[in-house]
Amino acid sequence: MLLARIALKASQLFRSGIGRVSGCPPRSVDARLPVWRSLERRGLQTSTGKKAPLRLLGIWMAGCAGMVVGAVVLGGVTRLTESGLSMTEWRLIRDMRLPRSEAEWEQEFSKYRQFPEFKYVHREITLDQFKFLYAMEFSHRLWGRVTGIVFALPLLLLYRKIPSGLRPRFLAMGGLLGFQGFLWTALELLLPAVAIPTGLASFRRLSVLTGSLVAGTALSGAFVAGLDAGLVYNSFPKMADRWIPDDLLSLQPLWRNLFENPTTTQFDHRVLATCSTLSAGALWILSRRVALPQRARLATNALCAFILVQGSLGVATLLLYVPVALAAVHQAGSVSLLSLCVWLVHELRRLPK
Repeated sequence: MLLARIALKASQLFRSGIGRVSGCPPRSVDARLPVWRSLERRGLQTSTGKKAPLRLLGIWMAGCAGMVVGAVVLGGVTRLTESGLSMTEWRLIRDMRLPRSEAEWEQEFSKYRQFPEFKYVHREITLDQFKFLYAMEFSHRLWGRVTGIVFALPLLLLYRKIPSGLRPRFLAMGGLLGFQGFLWTALELLLPAVAIPTGLASFRRLSVLTGSLVAGTALSGAFVAGLDAGLVYNSFPKMADRWIPDDLLSLQPLWRNLFENPTTTQFDHRVLATCSTLSAGALWILSRRVALPQRARLATNALCAFILVQGSLGVATLLLYVPVALAAVHQAGSVSLLSLCVWLVHELRRLPK
């Protein structure tokens, strides 16, 4: 919803003509061209030479990005509830329905009892509790399949209408089902480029650095969730009574600590989150001193405000011993924050020649 509201606001700003910066010359003629004309200038026209339904493609890409966000959040909740191995088999078609009878549920529960997760994690669960775990993993798998269909079916139907220069990108996204690829393409199709004033090289580099730090923080958060590292050192800002815990590098060889030591993964996540926040703060300060297009300024302000919200969610999740609902919101926030970084970098891209 946050991404949708921001995109709607940006679209309203563009339509209302707020695309110039105070003290800067008006946008060039190229910057006022519609998206499809801008694409044609870069050779991204359809094979028939007719205008492709680019707004439709943009809405489709935004929808695919939203589906991937849902998959990420569902996957996080599945991991937090330790439901991921409740479905012991992977069947493309048969997995698309839940067991219908008590006998089928008993059969699935019997299979699950043969797995180490039952023996070491959920040994005392009842059949009703198993049904909840199974439903969580079922929802995650089904959502993933629907996401694939939402992308693949329109791709087959619209492939000939997609601008030729964009087809390799669409095929690459199909291979990876990458959320940020969907989002970047949706922004390019829905939000036309505006003229970027000169002298923004430092601001552009800092925005890329901030986005990279946010992406690294999100990646480290995946290791925190995977190792249940949020359940150790539930204090902030220190880890217990120390800034650097004693067991930070307790595993040998040392590289194992990055991937297998809960203390190290939590420490890395804290450091990266702090660096991301400081970088965003520097970005906001610099934005006060340079002339930015209105959409770029909106993206900067949204990014800097939301990173404070995301940091607060992270600290609360840690101090409250990782309640599932709050942890899921924090994980969704990481995707939203990364999306704001992508939007800002997209707004600062160089105009096509």
